[in-house]
Amino acid sequence: MEMSLQHFSDLLSIFTIGMCFILKVPQILNLMALKSAKGMSIIGLCLELTSYTVMTSYNITNGYSLLSYLDYPIILVQQYILIFLVLKYLEKINFITILISALYFTTFTSFVLQILPKSLLTLFVPICTPITASSKVVQLLTIHRAKNAESISVLTWFISALTNCTRIFTIWMDSADVLLLGNVTISTFLSSCVMFTVIYYKRHPKTD
Repeated sequence: MEMSLQHFSDLLSIFTIGMCFILKVPQILNLMALKSAKGMSIIGLCLELTSYTVMTSYNITNGYSLLSYLDYPIILVQQYILIFLVLKYLEKINFITILISALYFTTFTSFVLQILPKSLLTLFVPICTPITASSKVVQLLTIHRAKNAESISVLTWFISALTNCTRIFTIWMDSADVLLLGNVTISTFLSSCVMFTVIYYKRHPKTD
């Protein structure tokens, strides 16, 4: 029975990584079709970017197995495209955003190449949970303020909630790490909140 559960857990891990390949794709296609980023939170996206970057850098510098963290770099690439599109449609691509981008990639590369000390990453990892949670809360607030979710993909948030939910089981089977379980549980709840909020505002759009 235990072996069967472990096999199921391994299959769920493969499924989760596979879903991450398309996690942000519906949102990207939605933005490109509408050519509008109304209701999208650039602050929320940048908070997500920070979390994905720290976790990717931490796993790389520690030499962990690629399969154990492959979902992070996969989502990271999609996040770059998403942020670029949101900045483009919000008309916020300017000297300042280009400068910030250059600073970001310089810092990211410095961590990966261990030019910056790995001990800094170890300090940043514990705050990834509140950062991830904050990014979803900020997105929720942005939707409520705009009362518009036209540019936001329900499918992306459904996949986010689903993959976080599957991680609850796989982490419980692999390590039962309380901190990790708390992280994915909170993420599952907040992703579901965003999804249902988007569904509500798509069915009840704001009327001018």
